[in-house]
Amino acid sequence: MRRYKLAVFDMDGTLLKGRGIFVIAEKLGFYDQLIKLFKYDRNDFYKKSIEIAKLTKGYSKKEFLDIFHEIPYQDHVEEVIKELKKQNIITGIVTDSYQILADDLKERLGFDYAFANNLIIKNGIITGELEIHNTNLKKDFCSERIYSICKSCVLEKLCNDLGITVNKAVAVGDGIVDIGMIKKAGLGIAFKASPEVQKHADIVTNDLRDVLKYISGE
Repeated sequence: MRRYKLAVFDMDGTLLKGRGIFVIAEKLGFYDQLIKLFKYDRNDFYKKSIEIAKLTKGYSKKEFLDIFHEIPYQDHVEEVIKELKKQNIITGIVTDSYQILADDLKERLGFDYAFANNLIIKNGIITGELEIHNTNLKKDFCSERIYSICKSCVLEKLCNDLGITVNKAVAVGDGIVDIGMIKKAGLGIAFKASPEVQKHADIVTNDLRDVLKYISGE
């Protein structure tokens, strides 16, 4: 019997070599404003996400997606996802980025699910408003931080919806926001991650193919 049935991945820095909003900001000219917001230290991280979204006002969805498509995949991403699908492992993207970007990547790579924040778009133009995924403002699984998306909550709900326990799930990520789902999952994998993230993971790697070594229980 297969040990794991679900694999969820962070998007920016994990599936992609770049970080969507940073690449888009640099191309469209609001990079300096973005950096200023990231340097502002606060515990209510979800409010920072709302402020960042305001910088996107007036740009088109097409502009965002065209630039997003330029960001290269991490090495071996397509190979790994193809093999997971072959093994009938359910796959999901969980990101604090935007749903329009996550859905686009989901379709390109053939993921089953994608969870992110909803950037409001009207008539193809971004309004700068953001509907955060973490509507109940739940705190992170292993800290007092409130992120725009609670990744451990997403993992737990998806497992419940699929009728499996979290012990049957693998979570892969690189950032502080990923720690909750990495700790919650049956197998937590830190990929190209900082020491702060690595210390919470079961597996530390710089090669996504290592996911395949563990996910089938071999």
